[in-house]
Amino acid sequence: MAVPKYHEFYNIFLESLSDGQIHSLQDCRDYIKAHMNFTSEDLAETIPSGSPKWINRIGWCKTHLKVAGLICFPSRGHYQITDTGKNILKENIVITDYVLIERFPAFAEAKRKRPSQIIKSIDIDEDTPQELFEKSYQEITAELSDELLTSVLNMSPNFFERLVVKLMEAMGYGGYEGAGFVTKSSGDGGVDGVIYEDKLGFNLIYIQAKRWSPDTVISRPEIQKFMGALAGPPKIEKGLYITTAKFSKEAKTYADAQHIILVDGKKLTELMIEFDVGVQTQKIYKIKRVDNDFFSED
Repeated sequence: MAVPKYHEFYNIFLESLSDGQIHSLQDCRDYIKAHMNFTSEDLAETIPSGSPKWINRIGWCKTHLKVAGLICFPSRGHYQITDTGKNILKENIVITDYVLIERFPAFAEAKRKRPSQIIKSIDIDEDTPQELFEKSYQEITAELSDELLTSVLNMSPNFFERLVVKLMEAMGYGGYEGAGFVTKSSGDGGVDGVIYEDKLGFNLIYIQAKRWSPDTVISRPEIQKFMGALAGPPKIEKGLYITTAKFSKEAKTYADAQHIILVDGKKLTELMIEFDVGVQTQKIYKIKRVDNDFFSED
């Protein structure tokens, strides 16, 4: 048999969690491997980066099921079926992307935002090969962002504070490793981290790091509390409020007026990907073109 497409793993992945208990990803893979007629060739088949194709597709499967709300991630690397997942599994239907789009608004919305949104008929000739490649890259990055945010939320608040300081260092603040540090204690409106803006330490940046639900909207009063911490003593001119949640319009307006930088969950994952914090490069693709100058005889 050929390795199933990622959506063809939906049903059996849910079946691997049907007892309602928390299982590791390896548990799910073992269940799938035991209940599908994989050949040795199927298991050996890889994608261009070298990863086993069946494992890669299971990874995409679990990401989509999570977006649809059929499974949840109680802890890092562990999965559990939700009541919604149990109910659809009991229907004994073949679960496809079209089913998820029609029945689960969160999944439909996520697909709508993807560059390569799913539709029932696609005219491949509308896009050039490079356009298709770039759309695929954008979708992979979007899926990675979702998985990164989930991973961050599964860690402790203290881990998140250390992550933020590490991200600032990776972005070049301080100019050397160890230029930032997590404060010993934190509280509402307090300071969770400090980083030097330059190698000599002329300026400090105070950091507030909040690991809250992505659906949480941080309002203006929360930013005002942080502003109080910046007022000192000592008075600090620059502050960064970074979170896995969102900011209200009023919070953004106030922060702009006070020169406080706000980073929400979406921007956080973008920066983590850009500066290689919490991610690994799997494969690099180079798109080349003919060098016309090289072939010029003038």
